[in-house]
Amino acid sequence: MRPSHILLLLCSTALCSSQELGSTAAFEDGENGLSSRLWLSGQLNIVNQSHPGFPAKYSGPNSLNNEPDQATTGVATLYTGFALTKHTEFFFDLESARGAGVSGALGLGGLSNLDAVTDRLATTAPYVARAQIRQIIALGHETEEATRNPLGLATSVPSRRLEIRVGKMSVTDFFDLNSIGSDSHLQFLNYAIDNNAAYDFAAGSRGYTYGVLLEFYHPGWVLRFGEMFEPTDPNGYKTNWDLLRSRSENYEVEVHRNLVPKRSGVFRLLAFTNHADMGNYPDAVSAYLLGQDPRPDLAAHIRNGQMNYGFGLNGEQDINGTFRLFGRLGWNEGSQEAFQFAEADRTMAIGTDFGGKRWRRADDRIGVAFALNGLTAVHRTYLELGGVSYLLGDNGLDYAKEKVIEGYYNFKVLHGIYLAVDVQHVTCPAYNASRGPVWIFGLRLHLEGDVHFN
Repeated sequence: MRPSHILLLLCSTALCSSQELGSTAAFEDGENGLSSRLWLSGQLNIVNQSHPGFPAKYSGPNSLNNEPDQATTGVATLYTGFALTKHTEFFFDLESARGAGVSGALGLGGLSNLDAVTDRLATTAPYVARAQIRQIIALGHETEEATRNPLGLATSVPSRRLEIRVGKMSVTDFFDLNSIGSDSHLQFLNYAIDNNAAYDFAAGSRGYTYGVLLEFYHPGWVLRFGEMFEPTDPNGYKTNWDLLRSRSENYEVEVHRNLVPKRSGVFRLLAFTNHADMGNYPDAVSAYLLGQDPRPDLAAHIRNGQMNYGFGLNGEQDINGTFRLFGRLGWNEGSQEAFQFAEADRTMAIGTDFGGKRWRRADDRIGVAFALNGLTAVHRTYLELGGVSYLLGDNGLDYAKEKVIEGYYNFKVLHGIYLAVDVQHVTCPAYNASRGPVWIFGLRLHLEGDVHFN
């Protein structure tokens, strides 16, 4: 049996297990803020996407395939957690992923499926997704309720506290979160809607990295800082451990303010600085125009320890308990190559979702969102001259902003089993008015479950 099959079997076991298991290592609920030392859960997410043929005046090596195409991705994750003490927790997650998505995850500024494996050398063998220690330091005596989840086991935490995490993690488990548009397994699928497309957060080919996270919680607001390692190559699977020239600083201020009386609202201001060995667009364009290179080539103009930086704004507001709104704005400096996420220097997204209570499907959800992505002048000049970048390369460019409209219906079949239909319409894919528009249709099966310990 292949290792990936073993992982899927383990996840299926967790998904199908709903019985209460005895545990002599349990904490008393309320006394220590923990109902159990242990956490075990699993999830399996399968997405099939397809698109019909669409008009294209020309194509290049990194173009979205203009012929009919379809692809399936699958991600299986086994989550484990253990409370070492009342305020110290350890998490270790295994994962297996397969499938690069339509066109091999190329040809869009904001890719259509967050589960797509962008590393062409990746295998389906299980890998360690997360391995981290969480330390909670109380800064006061008041406490508040907390919901147990794969990244936090305590059922009550100090209202004022410092949290420290060290180890392997996903940056977007903590930064740029949004309860309406962040979870591609139950919500939207597009990169530019579930995340800030201009936020080039540190991540290897599987979406994880190593680092340190500090979070200061105060009633009404949160401060976050993360120091993360960068990969050696764009979206590469090897980590560059040289902190002097390869690292990522991430900053976020989260403020809880309700614009609608008695309805929750959250707003987040994000900033990041990346230091890595990155290709430089101005150098590549200049060398080509001066006749030094036969074509624009980022790989020939990598500068060691270059810096890219950017900012983001993220907000969400509950309107009436069923209807919610969210939005994002993003900007990055854009003269260095896109290194590890979407390929966008400017982005805007706005959307909404509706719960199904009014049609007696309280656990169903409908979402609709729009995203607009753009490039800096030098980035688009590089593509206009025929350059190939991380995700893009049409052998030319008739520049226009990339526009994405996405809608989904997520249907709860049974407890822990969800089916969804998803439709995306992309105008000017890869910022090219000479290609598209294209419709992308998706079906998603999501299974999840956990084993309870008392």
